[in-house]
Amino acid sequence: MPFNKRAQSILPPVPLFLFVVSHFFHLEDSVLLTGALAQRVRVDQEVVSYPGQTVTLRCQFPNPGETQLTQVSWIFERTDAERTNIAVFHPNFGVNYPTKSPVVGRVSFIKDPPTLENPSIQIKDVKMTDEGRYICEYATYPSGNEQGVSSLVMLAKPTNMAATVTVTAGKTPVVVANCESSKGRPAATISWSTALNGNVTTPITTENPDNTVSIRSSYMLAPQPSDNGKDISCIVSHRTMTQPETFPMKLVVEYLPQVQIVGYDNNWYRGRTSAYLTCQADGNPAPTTVTWKTLSGLMPETVQIKENRLTVQKVDDTINTTFICEVRNSLGSGKDQVSIFVREQPPPPSNTGVIAGVIFACILAIILLVVLVYFLVFHNRRQQHGYRGTGKPAGAPYDSITRLFGSAKSSKNGTGNNGNNNTPIYRGEVGLNEKTANQGMHPGGVALLETTHTHTAEDILLSREMDEVERKKFDELEEEDERYDHFGGGGPILQLRPHDDDIDDDMESQRDGSVISRTAVYV
Repeated sequence: MPFNKRAQSILPPVPLFLFVVSHFFHLEDSVLLTGALAQRVRVDQEVVSYPGQTVTLRCQFPNPGETQLTQVSWIFERTDAERTNIAVFHPNFGVNYPTKSPVVGRVSFIKDPPTLENPSIQIKDVKMTDEGRYICEYATYPSGNEQGVSSLVMLAKPTNMAATVTVTAGKTPVVVANCESSKGRPAATISWSTALNGNVTTPITTENPDNTVSIRSSYMLAPQPSDNGKDISCIVSHRTMTQPETFPMKLVVEYLPQVQIVGYDNNWYRGRTSAYLTCQADGNPAPTTVTWKTLSGLMPETVQIKENRLTVQKVDDTINTTFICEVRNSLGSGKDQVSIFVREQPPPPSNTGVIAGVIFACILAIILLVVLVYFLVFHNRRQQHGYRGTGKPAGAPYDSITRLFGSAKSSKNGTGNNGNNNTPIYRGEVGLNEKTANQGMHPGGVALLETTHTHTAEDILLSREMDEVERKKFDELEEEDERYDHFGGGGPILQLRPHDDDIDDDMESQRDGSVISRTAVYV
């Protein structure tokens, strides 16, 4: 955007390329062009040093062109003092170091003899008071004086420290911790880190005679007994330190003893033994003495006292009083009291445990019942699945017809496969005697056993879902039975084992609740 006429009247007639160069041109070692747009004196904008070191202040006037350089002067300017010449060079008159200079004897030109194009100087054994502005000023013709300004920054690593202040608990805010950074340059920065609900005071800054700075910050709080021992940290940051320095601390708050009597359970009855009270106390400084007494002033004879513990050997009516525990430290004393009520007899035991036990037993019984029902239903479904698939239970040793007539197929002469049929012919609750053997004869000569519950072939057919194979087996057995009816031998077909004491061992239990003989055979 072009300059207006007013701006053109203010700025000197400087070529545009020089205006651009003045902003972007850099010398080696960070030498920058400073001053106004027309300034051609190049200096270091800032030089940092520590006390005792040697500082170099560079100055150049490159490419003067038609400008004639007449003289160069170095001027020291402190923020709180007037300007003072410290070094002057004239090509004809030589070098001069004014005697009133604060750096006299320690300042000199780097080159001997110096030149107007490069009149840089150095200051030996710099001090904190040497900090300030150093101006390199040229006297030129025809443009007049031109200058560049360098700022000398003196650094001093501070001495940092922090400490808590021992305070007494109260309601008024007081200083509980201090943090200080002494004799640093520039001034340090102090911050606090804590969970306490206090306030930080405004830092106090002190300028020291050697041009260093000390800074002090405090933390204020209305201290409570609960604040004793809590954490607080002071953090100091400074240009000379690579990382902040942290000072962790713990508050020190003194307070009177806080006392509490424990041990009374409201169940002190006549005759109770080994009842006791304990006096618990906390204080800062630590409590030194513990004293037990009663409100009436008389201590019962059955009471024993050892330090902070009061023991009642046997509770009686004299214990029906108020006990007081008093604890003292260097600040004063604190106390607590408890009133004892002696009962005639112990209170009835609580039935809470019994109720809980009953509830638990009921829950357990319900769980067991659910498991049992599930098992029975599952087992019943397995049995039904077996009958439907094969006409008999899965894994059952006998089917319904076998229980009645035997498992082996009869031969034409009425014998089994081996000629001695040991297959049981009936299963049930059996009572055998001689009369039963004689009267219970089947018309075909087969002895039927007397049972408490008789199953006929028709019942079996109606009660079981037999398949066609089982029906054919039953028809064959009926035909064979008819042949037994026309048998003319007249002798008994079945030999029964005599009924003796081992009859129970002879019977075998079946799944349907009946029993069957192991020794009944065909003859």
